[in-house]
Amino acid sequence: MKRNLKKPILYLIFSGIFSTATYAQTAKSNVIQDNKLPELLKLKSEMTVNNELADRYKIQLFYGQITEANKVQKDYNSSFSEWEPKIVYESPNYKVWVGNFRDRLDADRALLKIKEKFPSAFVMKPER
Repeated sequence: MKRNLKKPILYLIFSGIFSTATYAQTAKSNVIQDNKLPELLKLKSEMTVNNELADRYKIQLFYGQITEANKVQKDYNSSFSEWEPKIVYESPNYKVWVGNFRDRLDADRALLKIKEKFPSAFVMKPER
């Protein structure tokens, strides 16, 4: 008779343990989000699309006055179409930057081609 009672008692004990364990696994999460978060995420995605946050290499062709920077940009556009030039103002000079290279090796390969026309060009990594 003792043997017949052991099985139901063990069954009740194990079923009680597992039922409380599964009940203990339910939880609620309440996230409080700042109102500016969606706006900041949108701004970050725009900056990422424009490569303003990217940690990339560029080739600098020129720095100096705006009139000469425009001439260099026009001259570059007539010779190359692979990488888009951009005029950037950093006080007190205007700089002509070319490309947006993920690694130094790609930038150096492009520099070899560009140096044929612009011997003073060099690879740089702009600070943010």
